[in-house]
Amino acid sequence: MEAISWAPLVLALFSILIIRTIAIGRRLHKGRTLPPGPRPLPIIGNLHQVFDGMPHRCLARLAEKYGPIMTLRFGQTTTVVISSPDMAREVLQKHDQAFSYRAIPDAIRALRHGDLSVAWLPPNPEWRNLRMIYNTELFSTKRLESTKVVRAQQVRELISYVSECCLSRKTLNIGELVSVTILNVLSRTIFSVDLSDLRSESSLEVVQLVQTIMKGTSEPNLADFFPWLKVLDPLGVRRRVTKSMKKLHDIFDEHVDRRLRGEDATPHDDLLDRLPHGDKMECMHDRFIRNAFFTELFIAGTETSANTVEWTMAELLRNPVMMAKVKEEIERMIEPGKEVEESDIEKLHYLQAVMKESFRLHPTAAFLLPRRAERTVDVGDHYVVPEGTRVVINNWVISRDKRVWEDPEVFSPERFLKKDIDIRGREFELMPFGSGRRICAGLQLAVRMVPLIIASLLRGFDWQLPEGMGPEDIDMRETQGIPVAMAVPLRAVPLAA
Repeated sequence: MEAISWAPLVLALFSILIIRTIAIGRRLHKGRTLPPGPRPLPIIGNLHQVFDGMPHRCLARLAEKYGPIMTLRFGQTTTVVISSPDMAREVLQKHDQAFSYRAIPDAIRALRHGDLSVAWLPPNPEWRNLRMIYNTELFSTKRLESTKVVRAQQVRELISYVSECCLSRKTLNIGELVSVTILNVLSRTIFSVDLSDLRSESSLEVVQLVQTIMKGTSEPNLADFFPWLKVLDPLGVRRRVTKSMKKLHDIFDEHVDRRLRGEDATPHDDLLDRLPHGDKMECMHDRFIRNAFFTELFIAGTETSANTVEWTMAELLRNPVMMAKVKEEIERMIEPGKEVEESDIEKLHYLQAVMKESFRLHPTAAFLLPRRAERTVDVGDHYVVPEGTRVVINNWVISRDKRVWEDPEVFSPERFLKKDIDIRGREFELMPFGSGRRICAGLQLAVRMVPLIIASLLRGFDWQLPEGMGPEDIDMRETQGIPVAMAVPLRAVPLAA
């Protein structure tokens, strides 16, 4: 009886949704030419064509049929997908201002994060001020030079730990090692403390919290496709992200409050020491803004760089000849007994080519963070992107464009020895950090840390796969989400070089 009494209500809701979908579709198309795309089904739209596999791969297949700019409907959300360097240039350069607003996933709204963080704020005065803090207090050339001793110390601790593991031939989780190292670089820069310890599994809480938040904000969520479901959070995604984010905020508050109470009066020249100074830092006195800032820094900075190191090491273990070439270059260019330093990286041309090829074949984010059209924009020769439309750039397929890259599925660092391509957002066939005014604020740190860690791991050790595994046994499947991680974590055994 209960099922029968609910049937009319469910039928009415479905009818309203169908009528609404048709009405929206007609309103968007009236007098306009939307980019082409597959015909959507009632209610679900094109969701069935994207989530029967990895979304970036599914959209790549659709782009082969419908072109480098196409329209899809995901539930009630109209989405335009960009799949070529030329169309990316039009969105990110020609119409950068119109597409600078974000389409904010529901999970990102946990603890007001989407309303306070640099990655998700609209380009308003608050966004410009927070961005300035990134650019001047953390990632300016001057500030990076003053904090390089912190990065050198953390890499030294990483190498010391790996050296200990050589004696027991311990199998190491490469991604986890690098995550802890980079997380401690950030925590030392902000709080002058280590938040994790390579030698203690019980101290990995912050790394795990960051991973949980990253996963939750990246996974498909019904509330993003049917906005009327946001109040229900039917899959519990926002609740899980909120729980982890609250724990992370509590850790931040503990360190900030200790400093404010004067329990640690030693000058550190970290970000907390600079909080009381300057008008631009005044906003950081707000606990919610400050915690959103720190959360974003840890989420964006830790797993993205760690995954790049992991993918790179996986490719080198699959290609022993390339591994040998990198090691030979390091030994030739850096004098014996000397630690690898950031200033050495510019001399390591083959290593830089390897890093670029890793960025290309395994981009940090398969999709750049979603944008939203602030106004109706004419794009291409005869298409229109209506106001409010979600715009997604498939970075994964762009870096495999056959019109740009020879043998795009092959890991070949030599391509970057023949052609120098900038990775700082100026060339749209390779943009691991995005482009335009929304380019990743931590770019300058990443291009220092990633090659430094790789070079240090290769300088001090020979690496082999666990017993019984050959190069062909490395699982190169990826996970879904931001960042794109290895589905099976890379494990390797260090040997004294």
